[in-house]
Amino acid sequence: MRRRDFTVGLLLASPTSALAQETAKQHRIAIVRPAGSVALISDTGVSFYQAFFAELRRLGAVEGQNLTVERYSGEGRPEHFADLAREVVNRKPDVIVVSSDAVARAAHAADGTIPVVWITGGDPTRAGLVRSLARPGGNITGVIVNEGNEVDGKRLQILKEAIPPVSRVGYLDVATYWEGDATSLLEPSQRLQLSLMPLLLRESTPAEFQRVFAEAARNPPDAFLVHGRADITAYHQLIVQLADTYRLPAIYPYRDYVEAGGMMAYGGDLGEAGRRAADDVHQILNGTKPADIPIYQPTKYELVINLTAAKALGLTIPPSLQALADEVIE
Repeated sequence: MRRRDFTVGLLLASPTSALAQETAKQHRIAIVRPAGSVALISDTGVSFYQAFFAELRRLGAVEGQNLTVERYSGEGRPEHFADLAREVVNRKPDVIVVSSDAVARAAHAADGTIPVVWITGGDPTRAGLVRSLARPGGNITGVIVNEGNEVDGKRLQILKEAIPPVSRVGYLDVATYWEGDATSLLEPSQRLQLSLMPLLLRESTPAEFQRVFAEAARNPPDAFLVHGRADITAYHQLIVQLADTYRLPAIYPYRDYVEAGGMMAYGGDLGEAGRRAADDVHQILNGTKPADIPIYQPTKYELVINLTAAKALGLTIPPSLQALADEVIE
């Protein structure tokens, strides 16, 4: 059902440093991912967690000294999120950090008092868990990393500019969310004269990604778009590998995909989101209520293009689009 890794604070050998640590306030946070290995939750993992732990250290919260981190994964199986959330809240950490809307709702249902820092891919007010972005008003605050389907519409536009002949676009998503996403994307897809082909995951596991791509290969789309959910981003390297195997051009939600060899990405800065989430945790550990911490919204989205990946697919990215990119990788 889940994987869990508890990292317990350690005392240094020096008597002076040991005394300092004994008198220092010890904090405990729980970090819950909806999918993927708990090994991703580290300063050597994906860019979000690299920035998150680096910022915590800068702010004085050091794992193994004055901070204990409990790591959990829902292993991509939404039917287990409620049980996992109950287990997490029963351990009563000082703060719970969640990177999934479904896990945030499960944690809120299990306990409405433990502070939660929520990394969300849409408008958190629509879920009914916060009153407003400026004044969340409850036990939840957080960081928006992907402004929902409005940004997906922009990604469709970029994909059309990158590959003008494209007409049939695959959309990699989790099946339980597809109906709402399809409705939101109806207008931009029609405007761009694109038909959407759902590539739907029943759960976020390696076998399920392989199944979806193998089925898509029987009648492949011209290109595909990947949703920015944490359930999917956990397997960004596998997704890029499968796209390469089946020779499918794609636009991805984050730079991490391009750094793994993907063709292009348009989205917010996961590193900045990680730093903002760490700042939320720091404020809460120092007495600030989540209700009073505004939810961070990205103010800038970056377009990153990998010309080498495009060339491997036999594509030439138009110079006009390259000129608009924040970074072009030769």
